Amino acid sequence: MISVSIVEDHPHYRQSLAKAINDNSIFTLLGVYASAEEALAYLPTSSPDILIVDIKLKTKSGIELVRQIKNTLLFTQFLMCSSYQNDEYVFDALKAGAAGYILKGASFSEIHNAIIDLHNGGSPMSPFIARKVIGALYQDKKSVNSMGLSEREIEVLSLLGRGHLYKEISHMLEISPNTVKNHCKNIYKRLHVQNKVEALNKFGGYQFKGQSLVN
Repeated sequence: MISVSIVEDHPHYRQSLAKAINDNSIFTLLGVYASAEEALAYLPTSSPDILIVDIKLKTKSGIELVRQIKNTLLFTQFLMCSSYQNDEYVFDALKAGAAGYILKGASFSEIHNAIIDLHNGGSPMSPFIARKVIGALYQDKKSVNSMGLSEREIEVLSLLGRGHLYKEISHMLEISPNTVKNHCKNIYKRLHVQNKVEALNKFGGYQFKGQSLVN
C-alpha cells in the first residue's frame, strides 16, 4: 500500500483528488487538508509516502509548506499538483524539495501513475513541465560543459529529469543498467550532490541563473 495525503484549498478539486486516491486499492488516504497551516499541524504525526500539494493555497503557499516540512517528513515524497505552469512556480517548487509536478486536469489514471512513479524513485512531470526542465538543462551548453559533465552524462541527467528510471535509460541509450548507474555516480561526484533531485536542481540552477533550481 502507498499512503497518500492531500493539501488542496479548493473544495471541489480536493474531493476529486480524494476520490482518485480512494478509487485505487493500492493507495490508502491518510489525510486531507484545506490549508498549509492545517497540514503543518497534523502531518508530522502521519508521515505519508506521498504528499500531493497545491501551490496556490490561501495563506501560506504549497511551496513554502514543502520547504518547511521536508526535513520533518524524511520519508515523504512531494508531488505538486497545480494549474500554474510558469517558470517561477515550477522551479521554485523543485528548489523547495518537490520531486514531481503535474498539472490540474490530469486524469485519475495520470494521477495514479504519477504517484506510483514517484514512489518507485521516478520524478513524474506533466509533459509541458518536463519540457521546461529540459529546456533549462540545455539553455546554455557552455555553462553546462564548464561543470565538467560529458555529453553522455548530460544525456543521462536529462532523461532522469524527464522521470525515466535507470532501466528505461539503459534501453533508450542502448547501454547496460550498470553503465547508467556508473554515469549517475560520476554525475553526483562531479556536482557534489547525493541524489538525482539534487543533481537536477544544481545542474539546472547553474545555468538558469535568475531562476535557479538550487539555493
